[in-house]
Amino acid sequence: MENKAHALAAGAFVLGLLAVLVGLVIWFTRDNTVRNVYELSTRDAVSGLQPQAMVRYRGIAVGKVVLIDFDPKVTGNVRVRITVDERVPLTTSSFATLSYQGVTGLAFIALDDKGESKVALKPDNDNPPRIPLKPSMLAQLQDRGEAIINQVEEVTKRANQLLSDPNQKRAADALENIAAASASANTLLKTLDNTVKTGLNPALEKLPDTLGSVKKAAGDVSRVANNFNTTVGRLNAPDGPVERLSDGTKALAQAVDSFNAATLPRVNRVADDTSRAVRRLGRAADGINDNPQSLLFGNGGAAAGPGEPGFSAPAARP
Repeated sequence: MENKAHALAAGAFVLGLLAVLVGLVIWFTRDNTVRNVYELSTRDAVSGLQPQAMVRYRGIAVGKVVLIDFDPKVTGNVRVRITVDERVPLTTSSFATLSYQGVTGLAFIALDDKGESKVALKPDNDNPPRIPLKPSMLAQLQDRGEAIINQVEEVTKRANQLLSDPNQKRAADALENIAAASASANTLLKTLDNTVKTGLNPALEKLPDTLGSVKKAAGDVSRVANNFNTTVGRLNAPDGPVERLSDGTKALAQAVDSFNAATLPRVNRVADDTSRAVRRLGRAADGINDNPQSLLFGNGGAAAGPGEPGFSAPAARP
């Protein structure tokens, strides 16, 4: 009986010790952090992401992935539900990306915010708000991989066309032409050098004589200019030809003004009187021509007209 009692006591002690150890483990590993629930929805693949995967905000662990399934609200999308520490300052402009840890291939959710909005994202565990999941760099490379490959193929085709046999032959011909042009240029330079030595050097030697002749001609031009200046000074001197010519011009202008003021009106009157006398003389000549006997008997009286006293009608012609 005593052995059974000792065995029962030992068993109870072991069980109690295990319970205490379990309680200590639970006590020390308990997590009192309050977390809010959020959802992510994406059409891209989430390869490498597992439940209980880490959620980081700018590199700091702030939560975990609790659920990965199909999105009931958007057909074909994948829904990822996460829990995030309530202390994380999420706003309406916050977004998530899928990142990978080193070479293990394990994925985690990276949260970030560019500060475009200051409005806090209100949590609601019954209807969790959604945070946009943007494509990662790897997803963008996968999406653009086909376009990049097409561009590489196009570049390769053009490089092959550029390095084709006909183009290589054209390049070789161009190099030969350049070499020939260089040789022609060297020949031309040598010819110019000889021309300078044989043609320009004698001209340069004669240049001092030419400069002397030019200097002498310049002296002659200077003397002619001095003589011209002297002549102009004499013409413009007081009582000189220019001043006398000016006085004569003034006297002539005064004589013209006097003629226009006094003599010309008199001439005009004499011309008018002469014109009237000529007209009278013309009328007298016309009268004598019409009635010559007026020189002997005078003009006489004018015959009475019809209705006047003394009028007599002319006799009728037979």
